[in-house]
Amino acid sequence: MTSISKFNYAHIREKLTVKKPWDSVIILIITILISIPIFLILHQNLIDLEWPYQLDRILLAILLVVVIQIILSLLRKITLVIAFLYLLILGISSIFGDVNFYSVFQSYQTMLYTMNYNPYPQDIILSKLLPFPNKSKVLRAIEFTNPNVRNFALSATRNYFTDQKGYADYKTIIQCFAVFKEINSKWNYVNDPKNQEYIATASESLKTLSGDCDDHSILMAACVRAIGGTPRLIHTNAHIYPEILIGDRSDLEKINYLIKKDLFPRESKNKTLNYHIDERGQVWLNLDYTAHYPGGPFLSEEILGSLTLN
Repeated sequence: MTSISKFNYAHIREKLTVKKPWDSVIILIITILISIPIFLILHQNLIDLEWPYQLDRILLAILLVVVIQIILSLLRKITLVIAFLYLLILGISSIFGDVNFYSVFQSYQTMLYTMNYNPYPQDIILSKLLPFPNKSKVLRAIEFTNPNVRNFALSATRNYFTDQKGYADYKTIIQCFAVFKEINSKWNYVNDPKNQEYIATASESLKTLSGDCDDHSILMAACVRAIGGTPRLIHTNAHIYPEILIGDRSDLEKINYLIKKDLFPRESKNKTLNYHIDERGQVWLNLDYTAHYPGGPFLSEEILGSLTLN
């Protein structure tokens, strides 16, 4: 029995062993994938020595690749096993789930693009490593197809901003601002039960217009999504708040004028709009429960994670 077990183990081990030179090729690919984001972080945080032809950065890149290559080579077996398991899980997810090889490649490419134009690229890595809290529960709670949620949003569009002229291209955003006004003018902040994280569904929060920051964000996102807007939730340190996509920088100028001169002139008087620009150059306005106008002051600005509803 023991000899059979040894034989099976040896046979399986032989089958799973990556032959040369493919083991070195795999490690080199992993080295490059790891080296690029680390180089971007070091590039932004280390003093530029201003050497000719950026030689200091070239040497940094070479040193980085060599060091990571050596480390992964010393941990060859562990590295290859982790790579195999990752590809196996990704392959299964490609068949039965929403994540596939192309989406992973796109996410990696987007991350590098964002890091390249961000003065603090390490924050991008941090936001990728820190998961959005209670993501599956939050997604289930954003019931934008619930009839009661949609009817509430539709009713809000009839209560505010019904006579704006010359803004046909921004009709949906104006209607989303009406939803914002309806919810934020009536929202009653109430903490979760002690030592518990209670995630209320949008339809549940709709009954009392009460709850904490994640309940408000869920309801706001559901209502905005229900009438054609694009919301996202931002996770910061101990806080979650909603934002709405308004377009690019040229759209921001028009929305800024619309908010200050027409829709929220009193609330936004002598104040600035608060927004974020993502890696694609898209502008997102703050819709937090503490804001009295779209783009009001951030309660907590640092982004640790985001959840977009397209």
